[in-house]
Amino acid sequence: MTTDQQKPFWQRKTLREMTAAEWESLCDGCGRCCLVKLEDEDTGEIHNTSLSCELLNTGTCRCTDYANRHARVDDCVKLSADNVTELKWLPASCAYRTIAEGRDLAWWHPLVSGTPETVAEAGISIAGQVETEAGIDEDDMPDYIKKWLHW
Repeated sequence: MTTDQQKPFWQRKTLREMTAAEWESLCDGCGRCCLVKLEDEDTGEIHNTSLSCELLNTGTCRCTDYANRHARVDDCVKLSADNVTELKWLPASCAYRTIAEGRDLAWWHPLVSGTPETVAEAGISIAGQVETEAGIDEDDMPDYIKKWLHW
């Protein structure tokens, strides 16, 4: 029989109870939170694009200036235990959303699989499928709207 202390931290702690290191390890590196999102002014519907934040390394799906991202990018949202459930644009696959909703991590999450490669193998990662928003005119951004799988 498995005791609570033998369970992985994400199965026995809430997001608020996690240490900073545990919190950071929940990020699977998919890059989806760094996609440019467009909101329909009439309906409020959020549309994802195939454009990413200018700080995202589109090959590795890692922020090139993670420590300073909020200072450098005005609309970079800091995820927290307080706002995860309110951010409806977070994909259902996001570990922060998953844990907040009382679900377990997917088989492909690096904390479960033991390797970051499974994120791409499962079709969750946006690596190599996007370009940065740098140099794209704001009026042209609707041309980049994309329906992503596993959203």
